[in-house]
Amino acid sequence: MKMSTKGRYGVRLMIDLALHSDEGPVLLRDIARRQGISEKYLWNLINPLKTVGLVRSIRGARGGYLLGKKPAEITLKDIMRVLEGPLCLVDCVENPSSCKRSSTCITRDVWCEASQSFINTLESMTLEKMIERYRVKGAGTAEYCI
Repeated sequence: MKMSTKGRYGVRLMIDLALHSDEGPVLLRDIARRQGISEKYLWNLINPLKTVGLVRSIRGARGGYLLGKKPAEITLKDIMRVLEGPLCLVDCVENPSSCKRSSTCITRDVWCEASQSFINTLESMTLEKMIERYRVKGAGTAEYCI
């Protein structure tokens, strides 16, 4: 399984929002500049995140975007599910009826276990933990990589 740019950039967007949340609403153009992602692409990511309440917007001259919840309450699983859809490796993991062999398939058991491990990892990783990792790994550098 290969994660798409949509998911990876969405996580970067959310980490950037979390990093700069103490500064008030954050403009997408500032995130785009810091992350090296086009502002137009970020527009495509922000709307689904806003729809589910992970991000909220503030209008006006001092407007921008803020996290919709505390960083400790937003997991990478939350973000990835919105932007990537189902997080299973193969269709039969979430929908056994998609394959007539699913009840007897030995590889499906492995795909289920691998998918669950992946989901558990994403579920255990909050934006708060990502910020802690950033501060340990990237603090003090002019440019940071998320």
